[in-house]
Amino acid sequence: MSEIFNEIDDELRREQLKKIWDKYSVYIVAAALLIIAGVAGWRGYEYVATKNAVKASAAFDAAIALSDQNKHAEAEAAFNAIAADAPSGYRSLARLRAAAEAAARDPKAGAKLYDDIAADSSVGANERSLAGLRAAALQLDSDSYDDMVKRLQPAAQPGSIYRHSARELLALSAWRNKNVTEARKWLDQIAEDGETPASLRSRAEALQALLPPAAKS
Repeated sequence: MSEIFNEIDDELRREQLKKIWDKYSVYIVAAALLIIAGVAGWRGYEYVATKNAVKASAAFDAAIALSDQNKHAEAEAAFNAIAADAPSGYRSLARLRAAAEAAARDPKAGAKLYDDIAADSSVGANERSLAGLRAAALQLDSDSYDDMVKRLQPAAQPGSIYRHSARELLALSAWRNKNVTEARKWLDQIAEDGETPASLRSRAEALQALLPPAAKS
């Protein structure tokens, strides 16, 4: 008897499924096609993205080779070409390298390019901070201490990824401008930060030794 009831249940399920198929088959087929198309589109995107990344990587290596050969103008042009149409990660790196190549021939031009990167909100925060730091380093001998503070004080705050280098540049700028009080302040921050790199700490100690006795007390 149970077998009869099972057969009846199976038949009812088949009838229900048939009704559902008759009513919604168009939508079911359309949904399946959309899923297939979506998967195919994603695979296609991954393929193109990988191909573009490989191409950008090869171009980047070629540009670095030009730089290593001291062909700075050619390297700058190559990096600018990468920055124009490469994937986003390579674009930021290429802009930074192009600015470095420009700085090799004209420090002011390089500083301007770095400042442009630092002001570009489409660039990652760490890359912007690095660009601002490099621009400041190029302007160290020409900018006033107040100008350097405006450039670097945000990067010198606790927790900032480039705070150690920013503090060193600020100490050097203060020392160059004969502002021993400010130089002492930044050197103290370098000394008190347990994460200051050993090489930078040594340079700071050497600069500390050059300060007048009044600044050390």
